Amino acid sequence: MRLRSMVLTASSAGVLLGLGAGAHAQDLGHSSVSEVVITASPLAGDPDRFATIVEQVTRDQVLSNGGASLADALRNVPGVAGTGFAAGASRPVIRGMDAQRVKLAENGLSSSDVSDVGPDHGVPIDPLAAQQIEVVRGAATLRYGSQAIGGVVNVINNRIPMKPIDGIEGEATTAYSTSSATGEGTVSLDAGQGPFAVHLDGFGRRASDYDTPDGKQPNSFFHGNGYSAGASYFFGDDSRVGASGTHYAARYGIPSDDTFIRMKQDKGAFGGSFKFGEGLLQRVNVDAGYADYSHSEIDPEGNVVLSTFNNKEWDGRMEALFGAMGPLSASAVGVQFQDRKFAALGEGADYLLPTHTRSGAAFAFVEAPVGALQFQGALRVERIRIDGTPASGVETRRNYTPFSASAGFTYDASDALRLGLTAASAARAPAQTELFARGPHDGPATYETGNPDLKLERANSLEATARYKLGTAGRIEASVWGARFDNYIYGALTGRLCDEDGVCAAGGPGDLKELNYGQRDASFWGVEAKAFFPLTSVAGGKLSGQVLGDYVRAKFAGGGGDVPRIQPGRFGGGLDWANDSFDASFLVLAVSAQDHVGVADPATDGYTSVDAQLRWKPFKAKPGIELLLVGHNLADETIRNATALNKDSVVMPGRDVRLVLSAKF
Repeated sequence: MRLRSMVLTASSAGVLLGLGAGAHAQDLGHSSVSEVVITASPLAGDPDRFATIVEQVTRDQVLSNGGASLADALRNVPGVAGTGFAAGASRPVIRGMDAQRVKLAENGLSSSDVSDVGPDHGVPIDPLAAQQIEVVRGAATLRYGSQAIGGVVNVINNRIPMKPIDGIEGEATTAYSTSSATGEGTVSLDAGQGPFAVHLDGFGRRASDYDTPDGKQPNSFFHGNGYSAGASYFFGDDSRVGASGTHYAARYGIPSDDTFIRMKQDKGAFGGSFKFGEGLLQRVNVDAGYADYSHSEIDPEGNVVLSTFNNKEWDGRMEALFGAMGPLSASAVGVQFQDRKFAALGEGADYLLPTHTRSGAAFAFVEAPVGALQFQGALRVERIRIDGTPASGVETRRNYTPFSASAGFTYDASDALRLGLTAASAARAPAQTELFARGPHDGPATYETGNPDLKLERANSLEATARYKLGTAGRIEASVWGARFDNYIYGALTGRLCDEDGVCAAGGPGDLKELNYGQRDASFWGVEAKAFFPLTSVAGGKLSGQVLGDYVRAKFAGGGGDVPRIQPGRFGGGLDWANDSFDASFLVLAVSAQDHVGVADPATDGYTSVDAQLRWKPFKAKPGIELLLVGHNLADETIRNATALNKDSVVMPGRDVRLVLSAKF
């Protein structure tokens, strides 16, 4: 693995140097993917038409944010945080919800991993493989089912080419970061002639233990690499079929422990889009994928495998898109099927015995004008069957039928101002861990007990949004939302400590935190806002301002206290200056302390996040060469992540300076 990462990083740098004289290079063809939102609805079009706000993180932002996880790539998205458990395992948290409530997808298909089983488990989708990342919060998540009740993070790339390509296009990047002495590189290539198009990509990253203001964070290293190949055939009037294969491998440490994880995944995907004309039935889309995932948790003394987690999963979706029909301006219906077989070996079998989850769903989306309003509605019904073995030792089957619906309206108050309002009622079935966990989980140092009698969880929510355009370049977006959960499922720390045999007591001799899954009614509410606005012209460039803020509050009903591990609020802003060759920016965020914590959940202090970057584009034509210098946590603050289960023993990275060289040809 180390050799592959070093070779890929070196080859990326070589490609970049060779491109320096390429005066006729072109923009990467599939960068245009940012023009179309494919996450929130099967109905394509202007993302501003949705009553909820869809966030889009560009390729440039991914490269500047750095990091080995999707949470790192989304660091400046309002309402989004990360679990921060390890450099290789930080799952996105959306509006205080994570794990079984946040769906992770690649090109609309499941990430097919076990990151929802434990916070020490990574996601086998590296940000370096992304051309764009979409984040959907609130009611627009019904396309993806129960696990998307909190939000969807969809990584979009061109591994199955979406459009014909004439000739050869590509991108290469190389980067170095100081905090963990990280070296990384990527190469991607798209080529096509006539009706055929192919895609190849690869990446490698090697990071040592990272620096904190208190010194090195032990066992925080990350090594990873991956590669993919795909092809598409285009025919008829805008129809296509294609397939891809992807390999991912990683090795990373658990900083609150002395073990490390070795992970791999092999994945295949198929995609087809068939156009039927401009009549009632206009298009049918089909997407399917299969993934074989495994990781081993290893004691470095003697290189002994303690546990192995396996996950074999397939996911398929078919959608039919319709044109205008009666009062409807557009509509879509679809079906989705998933099959997931999970198994843990070694010590992992003490935590969770094999499970088998099967689900089938039908859903519908509609859009229609209603006077001065635009209406979007969605319905989804699922049938879910989960087989497993709880702490009783008796094999158990649970069946659930979640039904979810949403209705949203947008109103153009003026040419510049668009308002939105969405009401939704979404249901979620309990997941395998919540039902069947039955013992010690050494990675997060917990002794977990599931509850096979858990009921459906339901969230009734209301969200108001506003979008305001400031001239041609400025923009303000804001959301205010609230959700009332009936039978909210959560893992409750009791404050007791357990040994490996499940003997638990207050102040006991064990080192595992007792965590029991249960249900209580709860209420969540929050606000999110961001703005980018032109100010003036200075020194031959344009000066702009930016503002960013979010806040989440979550409490159990009936004076039952606070929901644990909720992200703290933050607010701040910065300036951006740009001309044809340079752009420079900084962002300062004040992150509040989090003292609204659950039982046995320590509070965290506030801090100030200071980031800055300078980008140089040396050629005014389009050779596509860019040099980027980025600083994160420049104030070198001591940061503990409020959403992390291991925050009492892990400090987040300190000051980091990142240098990125990229080229598109």
